[in-house]
Amino acid sequence: MYPQGRHPAPHQPGQPGFKFTVAESCDRIKDEFQFLQAQYHSLKVEYDKLANEKTEMQRHYVMYYEMSYGLNIEMHKQ
Repeated sequence: MYPQGRHPAPHQPGQPGFKFTVAESCDRIKDEFQFLQAQYHSLKVEYDKLANEKTEMQRHYVMYYEMSYGLNIEMHKQ
């Protein structure tokens, strides 16, 4: 789900730690936020597409149901 190499490895005892400045931390948070916004946007576009497709399928179902019902009525009249 997340791109590889996006986050540094967690700090292990005995290894030198990462020291981030405030500006670096803000830039990292900004990058993460932009990534999440892009992900949200693509998911929203996909959701809207699927919702429209669902509405269209329901509309077709009702149309076919009405046609089938009408044919059934006509067959029983004969």
